[in-house]
Amino acid sequence: MSHPTRRPPRPAPRPWSNWAGTERSLPALAIAPRSEAQIVRAVQRARETGRTLKPIGASHSFTAIGATDGIRLDPDGLSGLVSADVPRGRVTLLGGTRLWQLPAILEPLGLALPNMGDIDRQTIAGATQTGTHGTGLGLGGLATAVVGARIVTGTGEVLDLGETPVGGSPAGGSPADATDAAGGSPADATDAAGLLPAVALGLGALGVIVSLTLQCVPRFRLHAEEAPAPLEAVLDGFAERSRAADHFEFFWFPHTASARTKTNTRLPFDAPGAPLAPAARFLDEELANNLAFGVCAALGSALPAATPAVNRLIAGTSSRRAYTDESHRVFVTRRRVRFREMEYGVPLEAVPEAIRELRTMIERRGHRVSFPIEVRAAAADELLLSTAHGRETGYIAVHRFHRDRDRSYFRDAEAILAAHDGRPHWGKMHTRTAAELAAVHPGFERFAAARDRLDPERVFANPYLRRVLGA
Repeated sequence: MSHPTRRPPRPAPRPWSNWAGTERSLPALAIAPRSEAQIVRAVQRARETGRTLKPIGASHSFTAIGATDGIRLDPDGLSGLVSADVPRGRVTLLGGTRLWQLPAILEPLGLALPNMGDIDRQTIAGATQTGTHGTGLGLGGLATAVVGARIVTGTGEVLDLGETPVGGSPAGGSPADATDAAGGSPADATDAAGLLPAVALGLGALGVIVSLTLQCVPRFRLHAEEAPAPLEAVLDGFAERSRAADHFEFFWFPHTASARTKTNTRLPFDAPGAPLAPAARFLDEELANNLAFGVCAALGSALPAATPAVNRLIAGTSSRRAYTDESHRVFVTRRRVRFREMEYGVPLEAVPEAIRELRTMIERRGHRVSFPIEVRAAAADELLLSTAHGRETGYIAVHRFHRDRDRSYFRDAEAILAAHDGRPHWGKMHTRTAAELAAVHPGFERFAAARDRLDPERVFANPYLRRVLGA
């Protein structure tokens, strides 16, 4: 007697948590699409079943921006180069492409990203959607390089925004792998002008990013100079040094009077290189910045009273170094010690006073903080929900070791940074609500209008987005 063939049961989705361990969720269904058509069908399924849908890339955001109890979309199957327009310095990448993959993609084309942050684990879609940035007052965040986007909206429509992305197929794939969903609808000129500044940094609230077209630059080198300096001198000269250098940033360990500065100067790619020797890089990045610092952070978590002395020891042993290497090898560092982070963008001129207020608060409140405060800068831009929208911006990031459970340091720091007209980084911890954010983001209402058009049924909503964007 024959029996009908039974399809094996779909394995239950695994619980999701982010890199820092600050957020968790249990999706009802997990899908790993390998084509645009499959994304469209996943969105349609979410609409039909009344579920929400969220793409999840590297899970490196410290917030619950990607959490869902509905359908989780894994973009790893849609990764790589779609096509390139080398004369114009533009590449179209599938949204699931990781930042660490970009050098291998861009270098054969003679191209590089204009700027990078110090972590490269994220997907290009996740990094741009949350407003990831590096430092450099003449440069914007990663999303400012977006000149075109192909998305699947909350209604299941496929849209091409901005300048039409360069045609082609993913490296190693067929055209159907990228565009087998009945074709995209190019938005008219009015729509393009209104939607791309929203979608390029869209918090995952406007659509699933199928591909992004990025404006790149010719490959270049960076000459890096790192040195200790008195904190007060660094604060007094922060705006001037930020304007004078291609890239300037500093780190300050609380409970100390000194900072560690890093100044990067852009050089042509044919300039002589003087990279760190492998042994020196291993000693500094793996042994000092990861192993030794991890031990110190763990000690501070177990014995908070020891933290000020440990920080002073670290600051006292900080040394000078200089090297020249390919841009991505200077921008990016390995971060193996897990931490939690809050970051605010404030007007550039507010940085010195905000840091001084943080220093006073830390000592007055008795916080014991083992992780440094990181300070960077970025150019003004016109992306609707960018933390640098309309103003030159200084970024102040506060961190805690992942085992430290006390959140009062973040609450106290947030009160100071918000009081300086601060805007929280969308991928990092904060408590702001839609009403508070609308007051500091001039593009908030325009973004809300774009959301109403592209996701009227709130297919991409979750509790985090409802808190920061409203219903």
